[in-house]
Amino acid sequence: MTTARGTFTVLVTPFTADGSAVDAAALRRLVNWQIEQGIHGLIPLGSTGEFLSCSRAERQEIIEICVSAAAGRVPVYIGTGAEATFDAVELSREAEAMGADGVMIIPPFYSAPTDDELFQHYAKIGEAISIPIMVYNNPATANVDLVPHIVDRLSRIDAVRSIKESTLEVTRVRDIIDLCGDRIDVFAGILGYESFWLGAVGWVAVCSNLMPKESAKLFELVADHSDKDAALALYKKILPVVRWVGGPRYVSASKAGLAMMGLPVGDPRAPRLPLPADQQAELKQTLASLDLIGSLA
Repeated sequence: MTTARGTFTVLVTPFTADGSAVDAAALRRLVNWQIEQGIHGLIPLGSTGEFLSCSRAERQEIIEICVSAAAGRVPVYIGTGAEATFDAVELSREAEAMGADGVMIIPPFYSAPTDDELFQHYAKIGEAISIPIMVYNNPATANVDLVPHIVDRLSRIDAVRSIKESTLEVTRVRDIIDLCGDRIDVFAGILGYESFWLGAVGWVAVCSNLMPKESAKLFELVADHSDKDAALALYKKILPVVRWVGGPRYVSASKAGLAMMGLPVGDPRAPRLPLPADQQAELKQTLASLDLIGSLA
């Protein structure tokens, strides 16, 4: 099994002010800051990284920057989801060749594949690479729900080592572990704190773009069972940011928040819009209450 554990940040992709290119300097700074803050892993080119809005050349640039900046200090998994199996295979091979430690793969998101088609999709990718696959279940955006019985089947593919479970049904964690045992590790995609207590070994978090130290510490407190009261108190501290970066504004709020903290990363690419001005004012109040405004300046 993969040794990946802990809180992984699904990174935003910094763009230049006009949105025309990747902001390489900002991305390097973001990666280094995340690792210095104690994050356990990084996942560029996920949903929060606007993977569908990046060109192939930009994807390659993002991978190169993240892998080289991380320099082996933490594992780097690359989002390689695609609608066509051929494309997902090619992107996954490319990520491995560029030094990725693993890949995170959302199901094909338009064709509404059958169970057999899903199995073949992941099996063909697994046959093409020698790094682990983290299956990504996000039915709200993928139009496919990898329910526990499907995960059970996918877990029998050698390369499939973990799943990012991004629903609000925390019982999925329990049921996947029940069905799959040690064939697959469960990472929470949304309900990190709640999922840890049911056996999740990690959290692929959006909020850790803004609060990496606290998000990593939350896992550590639960993992070693050192202080349940402290874990709950820390969760309550993080929760306002979790709420801000949940739902449809997960990209816009994350990017606005980083800018307020002193690390401008540009706006989301269209059709996504920047966080509206009234919400920016509310977000600023939230971050001010956590002493985060200007903390990266």
